[in-house]
Amino acid sequence: MKILFLTLALLGLGVAGIAIKLWAKKDGKFAGTCASQNPHLNKEGEPCGFCGKTADECENR
Repeated sequence: MKILFLTLALLGLGVAGIAIKLWAKKDGKFAGTCASQNPHLNKEGEPCGFCGKTADECENR
């Protein structure tokens, strides 16, 4: 029973942390969520599968 409460408390803490980060960020957006901004994930320079932007078109480089 202790493990269940500990697990729920840690999950709640994680959700609360993400909620606070979204609340504190301007317009509720995470910076750099586009995969084309990450050179480790996009070695061939392909456009993002979600938004379609290339690495050159992203505003937060």
